[in-house]
Amino acid sequence: MKYSINSILLCLIFFSVLSCQMTNSSEPFTNSSKEEVKQTLINMWGAIEKEDIERYASFIHPDFTQFGETDPVLRVGKESEVNGIGSWIKESSNIHTEMVDPIVTVKGNTAWIVYYWEDHGTTNGKPFATRGKSTRIFVKENDHWLCIHGHYTLLL
Repeated sequence: MKYSINSILLCLIFFSVLSCQMTNSSEPFTNSSKEEVKQTLINMWGAIEKEDIERYASFIHPDFTQFGETDPVLRVGKESEVNGIGSWIKESSNIHTEMVDPIVTVKGNTAWIVYYWEDHGTTNGKPFATRGKSTRIFVKENDHWLCIHGHYTLLL
């Protein structure tokens, strides 16, 4: 079978255009998913700021694990996380957290976000302001992104 150079070029152009269209059509979904993950984390912080522990809990996966800023061991389970945040909220006021330079990666129903944070507020009557870096891992279940792991490091 002989193919002319024009036939080969037409096939290459066709598949190149098809490939570009497929890449471009999936890009908005990826960007949309990335924004959903980022917004989920912002909503988690918003629940803390409003002292709404039930709303905060709605973003946490039952299998949640965490290496906290000062935790000497791995914290395991949603209940442990929710109780820890609940205790902190009771002792604190005017909590506010900002995300700096986030990078979100989405692979199917799993996503992770790496970022720096800056926060401030008052705990036990004493003002605090911290900066740190973090990685959070999310899984998508029932059309909702849930945080399944967090790792936080204070920057001095």
